[in-house]
Amino acid sequence: MGLENINMQARDPQRAGEFWTGALGLEPFTVTDDLFEGRMTLAEDLWLDICIDRVPEPPAPGWRLHLDLLGGAAQEEVVQRLLALGARRVDIGQGDVPWVVLADPDGNAFCVMEERSAYQDTGPIAALPLDSADPERDGRLYQAITGWVRTEGVGPVTLRHPSLRGPLLELCPEPAPKERQNRTHVDVRPGPGGQTQDELVEIALSLGATRAQEAWAQGHAWIVMRDTSGNEFCVLGDHVGA
Repeated sequence: MGLENINMQARDPQRAGEFWTGALGLEPFTVTDDLFEGRMTLAEDLWLDICIDRVPEPPAPGWRLHLDLLGGAAQEEVVQRLLALGARRVDIGQGDVPWVVLADPDGNAFCVMEERSAYQDTGPIAALPLDSADPERDGRLYQAITGWVRTEGVGPVTLRHPSLRGPLLELCPEPAPKERQNRTHVDVRPGPGGQTQDELVEIALSLGATRAQEAWAQGHAWIVMRDTSGNEFCVLGDHVGA
């Protein structure tokens, strides 16, 4: 099992996909009017897919899960490259902080980070900060359904792939309770020879997750769930290979 997708939403998946392809060095493998999918290879046996679904409305203010991109000593150079690709600077109330807040062409906010010792061998995405009502509780859930392990990081609970490569998943205290569907979420998939989709769902339920009941969440090959803080995630079908 593992964290397979970072799923985003945009009014124009093709335009957003072009931006994220340039930003992250993706290899696109699905490009339609309604869906973009591109692969970010982090090592020979480690990758993440960026999936962007079409939605009719722009993202609402407030991002409970967003991307922190690696900047470090080259932070300003990275910012300028992203602006040239179509990003723009945005003020989301961050104040005087060492990171730079940008938005993609569809308005999805993300950050370009300053130098941090925790960001070693992450690839272009340094971290995935996720708002949580209880980081310890949500950390136990995500550890169980992804196979990721606890590590030192910026958030009170930080998880990472067991190889200690790739981005950090940072469970951060939420500034306010969740009010609407997240525009960005993660997808997990059962691994070969391990749990099935149904078994992974049962593990998530046993740790406090719930199934999404809305009509939009029904009738898919994947199962839409929410963690103990209400954040959506999906359990994909049984392993089909990389």
